[in-house]
Amino acid sequence: MQFEEVPRPAPGPGEVLVRVHAAGVGPWDGWIRGGKSAVPQPLPLILGSDLAGDVVALGTGVSGLSIGDQIYGVTNSQFTGAYAEYALASASMIALKPTSLTYVEAASAPVVAVTAWQALFDKARLKENDTVLIHGAAGSVGSFAMQLAHRQGIRVAATAAEADVGYVRGLGADTVLNYQTTRFEDVVKGADAVIDLVGGESQTRSFEVLRPGGRLISLVSKPDPTLAQRYGVEAEFFLVNVTRGYLSQIARLLESGEVKVQVGAVIPLADARDAHRMLEGTMPRPRGKIVLTVDH
Repeated sequence: MQFEEVPRPAPGPGEVLVRVHAAGVGPWDGWIRGGKSAVPQPLPLILGSDLAGDVVALGTGVSGLSIGDQIYGVTNSQFTGAYAEYALASASMIALKPTSLTYVEAASAPVVAVTAWQALFDKARLKENDTVLIHGAAGSVGSFAMQLAHRQGIRVAATAAEADVGYVRGLGADTVLNYQTTRFEDVVKGADAVIDLVGGESQTRSFEVLRPGGRLISLVSKPDPTLAQRYGVEAEFFLVNVTRGYLSQIARLLESGEVKVQVGAVIPLADARDAHRMLEGTMPRPRGKIVLTVDH
């Protein structure tokens, strides 16, 4: 990763130019940097997808946004371009920023909040009084998923490390299981859905806790279709689809305080390498979302 000057981009059709105030950092940024992206990523590229800032120029065909609007959202379907003073964003993937949130707070939300929403309601199709088990509940997606589920009257069981049990309970989980000491399948039975944010052995064991016809939704890896057939459940891996409609719905919940962001480390853009060291665990990382701040 190099920190250098590049020309300011100009928006094309359907794009806006954003004066970036903050850019979120997520594990997908590390995957792209490591050459493990799910889509081709020609080099050189600017990392980063989550952003919050001000609209400074409009491309042709853009509607519903104006110069000067404070926005938050995602740059593009490649998930690149946000670690910069100015970034291009697809107009269909940004929305007006919740006015009660700072730019840093707003930049922490787009990908993880929309991911949580789509996992719970679009993929798992959960409704009031259903039961869901959320693995990795202390992470950024997990924290949103628990709040959204709790708000909808969904019963939430969650797995977390011992140090995170109190934090997870405070976000709305009805049952919190320390995965280091408790086998979740001994406690959770007949769940309507599992939201898998961990993968591996936890995903495989999760088939046991689902009711017949239940749903295993993974954001990490494709579940075993043979196991799904054996247990009589649906199992799916999915990639998030961030749109203005989802962002606008989430903005209303953030504005009202019904759902809260969880910001961890706040780092200057010039120190983006440190953010990636935190992602990799070679530097200490506080709980919550890593966000880069951009000075102008």
